[in-house]
Amino acid sequence: MFTGIVQETGKIISIKSLNGGGLETTIQCSFAESCHIDESISINGACHTVTRFDTETFTVQSVEETLRKTTMGDLKKGDEVNLERSLTLQTGIEGHLVQGHVDTVGEITSMEKEETGWLISVQFPEEFETMIVGRGSITTEGISLTIAREEGNEFTVAIIPYTWEHTNLKNKKTGDKVNLEFDVIGKYVVKYLANLGR
Repeated sequence: MFTGIVQETGKIISIKSLNGGGLETTIQCSFAESCHIDESISINGACHTVTRFDTETFTVQSVEETLRKTTMGDLKKGDEVNLERSLTLQTGIEGHLVQGHVDTVGEITSMEKEETGWLISVQFPEEFETMIVGRGSITTEGISLTIAREEGNEFTVAIIPYTWEHTNLKNKKTGDKVNLEFDVIGKYVVKYLANLGR
């Protein structure tokens, strides 16, 4: 479980194929030395398990299902990724409850610079339209954000300068793909209401 508050951005050091299917990714970050095997870390919003670590890097593996549902397969050596370690009982929930289970991949349709922040619009598959609500929460690239506007299968979020500078959003451009996780509470409500008539 995570909160969508990015702790830092890491740098991809290497990506290797696993038996022609999955990928093994090694990431450099400041907290690598304090990692442990089997630790869960959110990488751009996708929960991964640490399989190896040293003083400067940690390594994770992405299986085929993860590559189908996330942008992990699009990453390259040198890319910056948003990192968050899993929630503990001593940690405040400063964003919202995030599972690290990416629901779908969206596409950035516009990025507008305002006086103090940025407006980013993202289009996503129509089948997920019931999963978002204005002023509700959404996880984009592992970042807990508030939906400022919604229209059909597109939403807009407002990005404050701190979030812009301390996440990989500053490296994004129109047309880029982003990982999306919809609010887990909203997903349960939608599922419950859909089953009421059965």
